[in-house]
Amino acid sequence: MKSPDIEKAVLMYYEKTEIGNAEIMELFGVSRVTARKLKNEVLNEMAKNNIRCWLPKHVNTAVAFKTWGIDIDDFEKRLKKLRTLKGA
Repeated sequence: MKSPDIEKAVLMYYEKTEIGNAEIMELFGVSRVTARKLKNEVLNEMAKNNIRCWLPKHVNTAVAFKTWGIDIDDFEKRLKKLRTLKGA
């Protein structure tokens, strides 16, 4: 599995409170089967913490990123630096 695109991850984190298979597939470039496995990890974590979603077949974005080890603060800093470098 590849590391997620930094800009895409940051945008997704702030645009969507919940994500489903399509977003997971887009974020990691994985198949539907792998997306479902990743989503199941998050569903287990959500169950442990009694967190629910509004949309069926979706997971909480913040819980998902934490479960997958995506440090959104680090990604934001990297995105800011990348934009600075591209602007130079």
